Amino acid sequence: MKDTILLVVDVQTALIEEHPYNETKVIKNIKQLIHTSRQAGIEVVYVRHDGGVGGDLEINTKGWQIYHEIAPESGEMIFDKKYCSSFLKTGLKEYIDNKEIKTIILVGMQTEYCIDTTCKTAFEHGYKVIIPKETNTTFDNAYLTSEKLYEFYNYMIWDNRFGQLISVDDLEIELQRG
Repeated sequence: MKDTILLVVDVQTALIEEHPYNETKVIKNIKQLIHTSRQAGIEVVYVRHDGGVGGDLEINTKGWQIYHEIAPESGEMIFDKKYCSSFLKTGLKEYIDNKEIKTIILVGMQTEYCIDTTCKTAFEHGYKVIIPKETNTTFDNAYLTSEKLYEFYNYMIWDNRFGQLISVDDLEIELQRG
């Protein structure tokens, strides 16, 4: 899986401090995949949202920082974005195309916003998208609980349409095999 990256989207301090759905399990799983990816020589790439002046994700604030438990190591790439798509005006596509990446393992926040948009955009660009179970999360909204949003997008929208849902354990076995 050398033509693969682990893409960690918007797991930022302000969002985690709001306690999204299944927070503990999601962080644990993302940490585990980051560790396994690094061990297997798979690049970990981060995307961070800039929410604008005065917002919880205002650039250079504590809330904007990547959550400390899954923070990048020195030299790992971070792409900053202002839109739901991790690809729009970030340089991410050019970066991963230069590395001849074919597969994106997608994890992060928020399920119905930036993960959904990034998943569909990656699919449109021709990448294989792998979405490990319980590695994306969100919050309740006026219409649906966060749990229902997670289930709807993961099982009804993405799986076998825009990407492949796989358990963290099964993905780790694949990553370790190379």
